[in-house]
Amino acid sequence: MLEVLRHQDLEGVLATVVRYYGGIQLGAGGLVRAYTDCVAQALKNATKIPIIKLRRLHCSVPYALEGMLRRELESAGGVLLSVQHGDGVEFAFSIAETSANGLVAHLNEVGQGRIAWLEVKV
Repeated sequence: MLEVLRHQDLEGVLATVVRYYGGIQLGAGGLVRAYTDCVAQALKNATKIPIIKLRRLHCSVPYALEGMLRRELESAGGVLLSVQHGDGVEFAFSIAETSANGLVAHLNEVGQGRIAWLEVKV
């Protein structure tokens, strides 16, 4: 059963098989085949959801760049966590770890140095 899970490259998955004895002796090989097939059939129909590591970022922008940052964040697939308006606009958002560096570089370029990256508050 464990080898079937490993072959599927799954993480954080538990497989349990319950077999009610019906009077037929399967033997060790028969049990292995029955349990393996049971897990394989369950995984065949299961919905698999990928685990995506997220990175949390926090920045401050002038009011003139608020709309641009919102559009860029949405197009990059980021999730806006909070917005605070004060002297400037502070954004807290999360984005996939694989996209974070590219987005930061792009925002620095289009923001022409007017985006201040802040330490993430936990």
